[in-house]
This record gives sequence, structure tokens and C-alpha cells, in this order.
Amino acid sequence: MQGTTRLKKEDTTDMTQGAIIPLIVRFSLPLLMGNLFQQLYNTVDCVIVGNYVGKEALAAIGSTGFLINALIGFFMGLAAGGAVVISQYFGAKDYGRVGRTVHTMLAGSLIAGVFLIAFGHFASPVMLRLMATPDDVFGMADSYLRIYFAGSLFQLVYNVAAGILRALGDSRRPLYFLIASSLINVVLDFVFVLGLGMGIEGAAYATVISQAVAMVLVLIVMLRTKECYRLVPGRLRIDGPCLARVLRQGLPGGIQMSITAFSNVFVMSYINRFGSSFMAGWACFGKIDQFSMLSLQSISLAVTTFAGQNYGALKLDRIKKGSSVSLGLAFSFGIVTVLLFEFFPHFLVALFNRDEEVLFYGMCFLRVGAPFYVFRCLTMVFSGALRGLGNALSPTIVMLSSFVAFRQLYLFVITRITDSYVPMLFAYPVGWGLCGILMAVAYLAFTRSRRFTGHFSGIADKTA
Repeated sequence: MQGTTRLKKEDTTDMTQGAIIPLIVRFSLPLLMGNLFQQLYNTVDCVIVGNYVGKEALAAIGSTGFLINALIGFFMGLAAGGAVVISQYFGAKDYGRVGRTVHTMLAGSLIAGVFLIAFGHFASPVMLRLMATPDDVFGMADSYLRIYFAGSLFQLVYNVAAGILRALGDSRRPLYFLIASSLINVVLDFVFVLGLGMGIEGAAYATVISQAVAMVLVLIVMLRTKECYRLVPGRLRIDGPCLARVLRQGLPGGIQMSITAFSNVFVMSYINRFGSSFMAGWACFGKIDQFSMLSLQSISLAVTTFAGQNYGALKLDRIKKGSSVSLGLAFSFGIVTVLLFEFFPHFLVALFNRDEEVLFYGMCFLRVGAPFYVFRCLTMVFSGALRGLGNALSPTIVMLSSFVAFRQLYLFVITRITDSYVPMLFAYPVGWGLCGILMAVAYLAFTRSRRFTGHFSGIADKTA
């Protein structure tokens, strides 16, 4: 039975009608800005630590990123699946199930957050040893991780709540919250690291506090609204049917994100063999790469919401048009990225550290990776569309094949052939190329299959 709650037009965006290009652009821009400010959490840490504490501290932060993603990625994948479920219910005007799914997701995020705090605290030193973290980096990396995971509950709850708002077409308010928390993070970085001399621990505390602010702000919105996504603390519980559908949609993505990130932990063991300068150069590249991907990630999220809502409304031709439009936008951003990486690598790396060796290695990573960014456009757009359509398995298989199986095999073989650092530069770019091609094939195959073109008896049957 469908809920009857009405939603205010200004709070959400109905993407099942209207001109496609303006919808995608208006929805993507706040996401882009939000992702930009979210990246400032760790990036400001890296800039300040790299310039005022030292390259060993920069290497410590850079080496922890994969471990953080490995633990948090699984639950964030589940949350992304839940957002798809909500967008489909919203497209079908089933507001009652929207509310039940909201409370199920938030209750689950609280449980997952407590687990992450405990697991991160005890597992951090073990995982750092598995990555062959050098002794001159180990102590700082361990301290950063323990503090970071102590605040992981804030990050997880915020991302789940913000994902709920975005699934309903509201990408504006999560942006405001990220701007506020990111500015707080910048101020606290200067206070803790430079003013109080707390070093890498100060950067971690600044990140945790700013994430807590973002969480509080988004929860206030959900507590005060009168609409179907309103948070009622007394209703926080796990709804069996809602959880089952969230797991069906989110489990493949969660497994993929977690395994990929965990695989990258072992990639770091190869990178760490070349010393702290190579590690710091990799850390610089990693942060620059994250910024370069913001536009693609924003478009991918927009495509997921667009496809999910139109899937719920059974508007199949509109889904294909939306994917084509989004791919054109993604290619535009991809070309800009290629030009920046090829012509301004020194300027980009120098923002993080000016050590000659760090600059050299960071520039190598950028220039080698630049031509492969066009393939990442295919990956982000088509994986977003497939997930919005409820097909989370295909992107999972493609990404695990490209980012885990192929990459680990490549590194295993190449490190037994040569001790040169040069082949390390290609481990990620070649995987991007393979993934982009396979993802395009998966999207075309799915949109021509009977599951997409003819297997519909109504969204109510699919969600019952």
C-alpha cells in the first residue's frame, strides 16, 4: 500500500519529467561542490602536514587511505544500495516504504559505526604491518588511523543521511553542510597542527570534529521535516523487508568497494618498497586524483538517482537518454583533467610537497595516468546507470575483475620481472582502461536484455 505523504517541491527533485540536461546539471553541480568540500577533509590534512610536518607524515596519511576505504567502503556500498531503493520508491510514489527504508538505513548505520570504531582501533597496527609500512612512517600512520576510526560513526551516519536526501533529489542541503564542516576542518587544522603543534594527531582530530558537525546538521534537517523521510528516533529499527531489498541492491557494491579497497592495501605493500619519497609522491597523486574524479562521481550519482526514479516510473527510453547526456558531460570534464595532468603536473604536486624526489614521482604518476581518464568516464556513468536500474551485480563483477584480479596479477608478475618503479606507474591506469571497456559492454548488454525491455509487471511487484 502506498503512502499518501506529499513532498514539498523545493525539498526534492522529480527527475521523471522535464528536460534532461538541466535536471542532470542542476543535480550534479551541488554534488560536485559537496564532493569538493568533502575531499578537503583529508586534502587539507595532507597540504598542512606535508608542508609543515614533513614528507614522512605525508606518507603516513597517504598510506592510510586504502585501509580506511577498505573498512568504511563496505558499509558505504550498502548505503548506496539503500539510496537506490529509496529513489525507486520515490519514483513509484510509494512514500510509506520511503519512510521505513530511511529508518532502517539510519539504524543500520549506527550499528555499523560502533563496529568500525572497535575494529579500526584493534586492527590498525596489524593492517599497517601487512602493508609493509616503513618504520619511519608506522608510528604516525597508526596514531592517525586510531583517531580517525574513533570518529568513523560520524562519517558513516552523515553519508547515509545525506545519501537519503540525494536519493529524493535534494543535493543542495548536503552541500551546505559539507561547506560548513570543511571550513571548520581547515580552521582546526591550523589551530591543532600549527598553533598547538599536535602534528599528525591534530590533523586527525580536526577531521573527526568536522565530520561530527556535518552529521549533526543533516540529522537536524531530518528531525525537523514533516515529510515522509522525517527521522523519528522511536522508529529507528531494522525493518526486515526493507533491509532485504537494501541488501540485494547494496551488498554487491559494498563487497566490491571493500574488496577493491582491501586489495589496494596490498598494492601499498608494493609501493612502500620504494621508500617514503615514492610513497609521498603516490600520496600527492592520490589526492590530486580524488579531486579530478569529483566531477565524474557527481555525474555518476546524478545518473543513479535519475535512472532509479525513472525505473520506478517505468520510463525506459528516458533512462537511455539520460545516460547519453551524462556521458557527454563526463567526457567534457575528462578532457580538462587530461590537459591539467599533462601540462601542469609540477604545480599540482608542489601544492602538497616541494621535495625534489616527491615532485618527480608525483609528476610521473600524473603524466602516465592522464590519457586513461577517458575510460573512467565510461566506468562512472554506466556503473551509476546500472545501479540505478537495480543491477548492482554487473558493476561489481566488472570492477572486481579490473581493479582487483587484473591489478594484483599485474603487480605480482611485474615485480618478479623487474625492480624498476616504472611498471608501478601503469598498475592503476591500465586497470581503468580495462574497466571502462567492460562497463560499457555490460551496460549495452543489460539495456538490450529482456530484464530491461520487457520484464516489468509494475514496481509494486518488484518491491513487495
